[in-house]
Amino acid sequence: MRSSSAAARAAIFFGALAVLAIPAGVAASRETTFTLIRSLYVAVPAACLLALIALGASRRARFALAQSVRPERRRLVRWGRFFAWAGLYVGITGALALGVYAALRLAQ
Repeated sequence: MRSSSAAARAAIFFGALAVLAIPAGVAASRETTFTLIRSLYVAVPAACLLALIALGASRRARFALAQSVRPERRRLVRWGRFFAWAGLYVGITGALALGVYAALRLAQ
């Protein structure tokens, strides 16, 4: 059976990308001709999708660690779970912000 370290590293990678997706969208709006709201229309769903991928990898790493005889990468799996959940929190917060913005625009 494969070790849990590859799945944990994938969870860390995709979780970090999810956390950085919205700041990257803001930076892209400053460097290009796109407005901030249009860049966030792309960055927020990207953050949510990357976070879901990271959560899947984190779950796989956790199950591989539970089935392992020698749990060698417990800390790596914890960091993978942390980044996966942090990415999901960032994505949901961005989605809520876009929802409030849409509600305010409709109320005008």
